[in-house]
Amino acid sequence: MTEEFDIVSPEAIREGRATDAYFDRTMEALEHAGKNPDVVAEVTANQFATGQWKLLAGLKDAAELLEGRGVDVDALPEGQLFDGGPVMRIEGPYREFCRLETALLGFLSHPTGVATRALEARYAALESTVLSFGSRHVHPSIGAMVERSALLGGLDGISNVAAGEVIGREAGGTMPHALMICFGRGNQEAAWRAFDAAVPEKTPRIALTDTYSDEADEALRAAEAIDDLAGVRLDTTGSRRGDFRHIVREVRWTLDAHGHEDVDLFLSGGLTPTTLRELRDVADGFGVGSYVANADPLDFALDIVEVDGEPAAKRGKLTGKKSVYRTADGGHHIGLADRDGPEDAEPLLEPLIRDGEIVREFDLDAAIDRAATDAERVDYEGVTDEE
Repeated sequence: MTEEFDIVSPEAIREGRATDAYFDRTMEALEHAGKNPDVVAEVTANQFATGQWKLLAGLKDAAELLEGRGVDVDALPEGQLFDGGPVMRIEGPYREFCRLETALLGFLSHPTGVATRALEARYAALESTVLSFGSRHVHPSIGAMVERSALLGGLDGISNVAAGEVIGREAGGTMPHALMICFGRGNQEAAWRAFDAAVPEKTPRIALTDTYSDEADEALRAAEAIDDLAGVRLDTTGSRRGDFRHIVREVRWTLDAHGHEDVDLFLSGGLTPTTLRELRDVADGFGVGSYVANADPLDFALDIVEVDGEPAAKRGKLTGKKSVYRTADGGHHIGLADRDGPEDAEPLLEPLIRDGEIVREFDLDAAIDRAATDAERVDYEGVTDEE
């Protein structure tokens, strides 16, 4: 039996072997014909604005993929919101990056989808704490991408330990139902106390309180079993929820009635922006998993728009090298690069690679701040689940 997982190696990605086969055929044909035109290629999801903001992520990996190639690259900053037009522009001999297109689009498309969903969750929850619980829904090899993108979109913490090591963030978490079940029905207090006695002091004492009996009953028992309990978490299965808002309010009432006003309520389990909006006034925090981690990748495409200095594009795409701008009123504008942009507008495409060298630093905290600031600037309002 093989000891290897079904994972494409970083070496294969960097070497351009993680490509669609027709790019190999393209290289063979160009080499045979002795052609290697200078091109301008743009990565774009929508040619024109759609009214639906997306949050750019994945730029760090995309830059590392293109590093060392004989190209110049401009791109939006990581954590920038956009609505139409190019998010990246590559200029140079086409054969320098032909085979990299497949991996490049993957590095941008999937993280952008995850980061955008995280931003939607952030805005739905308002000031409540929101943690990323989604690693279990995706292939483990992309756990770090999911967690980094979730933080970029504004979530407050992550759960994947190895991913945290990759991105320089400490993972957090308390207890699963498995711990409760290992102690058995009727022994919930023993499980909570074992957790309290064993885990590091800095770990929040948050007890899972919906394993065997009524949520209000288990929440009260946990509060009385552990001194200085920080909170309780309800992860009630959907088939047992009924009116989940009512259940949460009942738990809050019960804890308050017995003098445990300082015990917070955390909720998890299939939460979406709609449920976050419905529950944010009765809960202190949320764990969001599948909604963020299972995000559809954004449908980016890479298109040649100029060949040897002349405008060129396939049918249905906008020809010519373009720029994108942010106006003072938060608008997102697209125009030809050789024309003047809107008055008092800020161009968003910035140097990323020059002569094959990365000329930008990637600071996750700065990108998180940029996303939050830009969301306010464009008056971002979030989405409903149906959008």
